[in-house]
Amino acid sequence: MTQGFAPPPYPYDRLSGLIAVANRHAGGAIDLSIGTPCDPPPGVSLEALARSGSERGYPASIGSSTYRGAAAGWLERRLGAVVDPDDGLAACIGTKEFVAGLPHLLRLRTPDRDTVLYPAVSYPSYAMGATLAGCRAVPVPVDDRWRLRLDAIESADAERALCLWVNTPGNPTGALDDLASAREWGRAHDVLVCSDECYAEFTWVGEPRTILAPGAGVRHGGVLAVHSISKRSNLAGVRAGFYAGDPEIVGYLSEVRKHLGLMMAGPNQAAAAVAWGDDAHVEAQRNRYLNRLRRLWSALGSVGIEVPLPDGGFYLWAAAPDGDAWGLAARLAEVAGVVGSPGEFYGGSSPGHVRLAMVQPDDRIELAARRIEERGAL
Repeated sequence: MTQGFAPPPYPYDRLSGLIAVANRHAGGAIDLSIGTPCDPPPGVSLEALARSGSERGYPASIGSSTYRGAAAGWLERRLGAVVDPDDGLAACIGTKEFVAGLPHLLRLRTPDRDTVLYPAVSYPSYAMGATLAGCRAVPVPVDDRWRLRLDAIESADAERALCLWVNTPGNPTGALDDLASAREWGRAHDVLVCSDECYAEFTWVGEPRTILAPGAGVRHGGVLAVHSISKRSNLAGVRAGFYAGDPEIVGYLSEVRKHLGLMMAGPNQAAAAVAWGDDAHVEAQRNRYLNRLRRLWSALGSVGIEVPLPDGGFYLWAAAPDGDAWGLAARLAEVAGVVGSPGEFYGGSSPGHVRLAMVQPDDRIELAARRIEERGAL
């Protein structure tokens, strides 16, 4: 029998050995490997989740008008982009399912194209989505500041591309791409540009940015922005996101997703709509993440680990002194009880780094920092 697709090991399942070593410390492991929020979600969202009264009926696949209106209001209020909630925006069940499923749906629409372009150092679901769709996953080189090099895309790959993924602020590096240039590159090459902007609220250098052009009256042709409340509002378990932009693409995807039965649960839509409408809890979360980044950055710097503060996001992207990411990850587990993610999880261009997510409470980050400083070396 011909062997079909065999899923590779899920990256974070490969960390069990490091977790066992880190757990030997008094107080146990401090797991900074996965970007799972630990802080409280907004109370108003929890109230809406419990009291929506929407659990009996089937929810709208595109999202309720309330949900779409709240998401569109947030886009305009925080990012300056005006989108018609009835024509250019729809709900998705978190954004990972959208990212991983998009190439398949795009290829159904345009079967003569078979390539997904994505940053060479990035979230692994961009490449996996291409693989699951039977597409070519083609990494785009990044520069010495981890920004996408549009000039390095081969013309033959652009001609075959279904889409180009950009991610700003970037995971794992925190880099900020020039989204306006990406938008223009896509239009010049007739390639849909999909911008994963789930860390937009945690932009530390300048204002939050989006692929969607600012102002009213813009049709946003050739681009999609993808957003989620998982990181922004500490509601990863609610699985709530949206995609917005080109009305033709949004309409096509909405209809196909309706046939697939992809529907965000009604109570979750109610909770998420409230979250999109509230900015105060996000400001508190920004302060938490920035303080944690600075604290662990200082501790790592004290023992000679080169870690720049990111331009955005809540990850430290630490260079291993000897270029051995698994070696640095092992030393962090042994010396400080810290579990990080080796750079190879994010593409073959980053094997010499370790990603550390600031997703443990302040006291746990402080404990990690003290362990590192007291040891004096890694």
